[in-house]
Amino acid sequence: MRARSEPAGTPAGISRTPTRSTFAASRFALAALILRDLTVLRKHIAEFIVRTLIQPFLLVFVFLYVFPTIGQGVGAGHGRVAESAFATVLVAGVVGISIMFQGIQAVALPMSTEFGYTREIEDRVQAPCPIWLVAMAKVFSGSVQGILAALIVFPIAAVIHAAGVSAHLHVHWLVVLTLIPLACLAMTSLGLVLGTSFEPRNIGLMWGFVVLPLTFLGGTYYQWTKLAPVQVAGIHWLQILVLINPLIYVTEGMRAGLTSFSHLHLYIVYPVLLAFCAAFLWLGLRNFRRRVLV
Repeated sequence: MRARSEPAGTPAGISRTPTRSTFAASRFALAALILRDLTVLRKHIAEFIVRTLIQPFLLVFVFLYVFPTIGQGVGAGHGRVAESAFATVLVAGVVGISIMFQGIQAVALPMSTEFGYTREIEDRVQAPCPIWLVAMAKVFSGSVQGILAALIVFPIAAVIHAAGVSAHLHVHWLVVLTLIPLACLAMTSLGLVLGTSFEPRNIGLMWGFVVLPLTFLGGTYYQWTKLAPVQVAGIHWLQILVLINPLIYVTEGMRAGLTSFSHLHLYIVYPVLLAFCAAFLWLGLRNFRRRVLV
């Protein structure tokens, strides 16, 4: 049987190993980048938990414990029944804003710093993969953190019972298990856009002009369907205006998954969140490539 000849230039006694394909190398680099971020998260897990819980806990503590205790319960003055209804609405909103804040904190803030004076981002873009894949690694690792944040915030509902105000939750698992990953991906994609659009010195502007309006007009404290009375000349202007806010679809989707209250139809929530996710990814990846190649 004829022996296979080695390619020209190969030293005698050394077999030539096949080279890794571009796809395999990119996949390996992507996994390594995500694993690096999750390893950093594991080392700072206590800080992550505190950062995730502090705002939801304060919202629940003030609105659903302090206010009812001092006789200023939120619920239009209709007693414990109305306060429990508000508690039910608020729980879904708290989960929604936790996902949004985690997406921004996990992606926008670190990326804004990495694009700063030190240019730490250059260490990442030297990975053997396309530039856009480095940005996607940040989005995927941020999405994992968003899912963890949502799981951590769920027990907040137990705190509500301590005040005698009960949130009446009806969990629809199919909605919850499909909506949370989509919402996390959309919010981390938004974080990518913000992180590549704002300089470190302008982070205060980002919180004041972007994050706060998203929070207060994102259905955190109310249902979208309850905004109908806010109108001018028969036009429900506020209901229309908040539809440009991606957070409204997250909070309304969580209400569909956690309560039996009225909400935006899911056949609107899912497609619009997918559209926001695609738009944010396209814009964020474009900004990322432009800033890396500057």
